[in-house]
Amino acid sequence: MRIALKAAGMATLLALGACGGNADDRAADNIESMAENKADALEDQADRTGNEAVEDALEDRADNVREVGDDAADKADDNDDPRVENQAGAVINQM
Repeated sequence: MRIALKAAGMATLLALGACGGNADDRAADNIESMAENKADALEDQADRTGNEAVEDALEDRADNVREVGDDAADKADDNDDPRVENQAGAVINQM
């Protein structure tokens, strides 16, 4: 599933890279999208587990991923530097 999410994220990045517009806004949108996809996957995994402690831990991790993604997206947009996307994407993928 992780490979599928990365592939979908990369496809989105490539598709958006071909479009015009403000690069830092696209970077921020991509960061938020990657974080949301990862958080959704963690929540899906939490729903499938039969262990309440594991479910809680996965849901907490999903919340953390969303928060980090939002912060990174804000940073990319505030700095007006699309290169921040690469750094933030690496942080999200490590979570």
